[in-house]
Order: sequence, then C-alpha cells, then structure tokens
Amino acid sequence: MSVGLFGGDDTTAIRDAAFPRPVRFLRKGKVKEVYEVSPTELEFVFTDQISVFDKVIPSLVPHKGETLCRTSAHWFRVAESAGIRTHFLDVVGGNRMRVRRVEVIPDYAKITPSSTNFLIPLEVIARYYVAGSLNDRLQKGKVRPEDVGFPEGHVPRYGEPLPEPFLEVTTKLEQVDRELSLDEALRISSLSREEYDELMESVLRIDERINRDVRSRGLLHVDGKKEFAFDEHRELIVVDTFGTADEDRFWDLAAYEEGRQVELSKEFVRQYYRQTGYHGRLMEAREKGLAEPDIPALPPDVLRQVSDLYVRLFEQISGQSFR
Repeated sequence: MSVGLFGGDDTTAIRDAAFPRPVRFLRKGKVKEVYEVSPTELEFVFTDQISVFDKVIPSLVPHKGETLCRTSAHWFRVAESAGIRTHFLDVVGGNRMRVRRVEVIPDYAKITPSSTNFLIPLEVIARYYVAGSLNDRLQKGKVRPEDVGFPEGHVPRYGEPLPEPFLEVTTKLEQVDRELSLDEALRISSLSREEYDELMESVLRIDERINRDVRSRGLLHVDGKKEFAFDEHRELIVVDTFGTADEDRFWDLAAYEEGRQVELSKEFVRQYYRQTGYHGRLMEAREKGLAEPDIPALPPDVLRQVSDLYVRLFEQISGQSFR
C-alpha cells in the first residue's frame, strides 16, 4: 500500500480561513505539517518548532517557519532556472507552500525498477568541509581521512575544506536514519546505477549553484541534504526542502577567512546543547540503552538569537528583506 508524500491515515477534514478550500491533514513532522489539497497537490505548513538530535525542543522560534518556507521557495526557483525539476508549485502564505504530490512506498519490496511518481527512499548528504558529525567520525576513527579524499596519514582539522565533495546516502523512511552502502542504496530504492549516478550529479549541480550564490553574499555552504522523487515518467525531481538553516550548514565567510567558524544555521542550536552538556548526556543514554533525558527549552536570550539568525540567513541567501 502506498500513501501520500509524508502521508498518514488521518481522514479528518479541516477548514480554516487561511486555507482557500477544505484540506485533509496527513501528518505532522518535527517542524512541518502536511495537508492534502487534492489528489495531485499537497500543502506544507512550516511551524516555528525546532528540533535537534531527533528531539523537538519545547520552544517556538519566532519567524522560523516563514523563513524556512521562503528560503525553500527561493532555492526551488533557482533549481528550476538551472533546468532541475522540482515538486514546488507556489508559496500561498508566509509559511505555507504548495507542492506536487508523489507517493511514499514504505515497503521497499513494493518499489520496482518501473515504479513511477514516488519518493525515492534515500537522503543524500553532500559535505564540503570538515564539520559536524563528519568531524566526530573522523576524530573517532569511524571515517578515515583517505575516505574523504585526504592523503593517508593526514590529520583533518575542524573547518578544513575537503579535497573533493563527500557524498553520503542514508535511509529516508526508517525511524532512525542509517548510512547505506552503494549496494544497499540501489537495492532498497530499485534505482539503476545510471539513475543513482544521475541523482548524485543533480546534487552536485544544485550545490554548485548554492555554493557560488551564497559565497557572493558572504556565506560558506558547508554541507546539506537533498531528497528526490520520480515523476510519472520516472524522471528525477527534487522534493521536500533544501538549502535552509535546518537542512544545510552555513558559515560566515569573513570570519572563516580569519580562521573562525561562525555558525549561521541550526548548528548554532546544536552547539548550544553541546556546551550545556545535554548532548553528551543524550549520547551516553543512547549508547547505554537508557531512558533519554528530555531536552530543555531554550532560554529567552538564546531564543532571540536563534530567531534573528533564521531571519538574517534568509535575507543573506535570498537578497530579499524579510519584512
């Protein structure tokens, strides 16, 4: 059985003044609600919620939902201008976006080499600098320097540019994302090797434009993730969202050239919880199979900083004024 993109089985119809017609609630993710507008169209509602480490923080970030929606729309339009097809249709409100609907097929066995109009159950992460979880894995020896293009024996430094883009693939539809080998990625998605290569080339094409555009606006694009689907003709389209403060990591270019990494993405929030010790307690609980500690709310001063960060990043990326 297949369900709508981010679909569920809640058949409750709702009507709200913000919506021009009745829509059916499908599901709520960590930060986004999804509604069915028609058999071929969905609406994303971006909330002000924020999550890190697979935990929803009990705080609302003012303006976050609208900045994510508008930033996503900016990159969808950029991708389409570069000849890369997407599921984006239009922004219909500050934090609401209409997209073409594709099907989600949770059972890998039901995806075949001839399946069409479905979400490819893979997430592609492209990395350009030593940062985040990649740095953690390099430090722990889980990833070797030569795996990411460095010569054998090289000791990578945090913030160091990678010799070449490092592409990783994880699951998309499982409860916890896990890294995949090439063989497993092909098996669960039923992609041919040619289709897989096309997907990877699309990621690099999009990021080439992102990297160039944001650098001209004083930013470095450090890493980011993408999701794809096949349309009714089994041609690739980019789906969900990308290039935002939630999906991607950005640094301030001027600070980087001075030897500092100033986080201008959700990584700012992750670093806050690392500094308070919460991340360490959470990781220890997960490694030991213990009950995970609840994530604390963000203090008011940090919340203001996070809100300002999302607004400022939208303006730098898009060249538009938020208000």
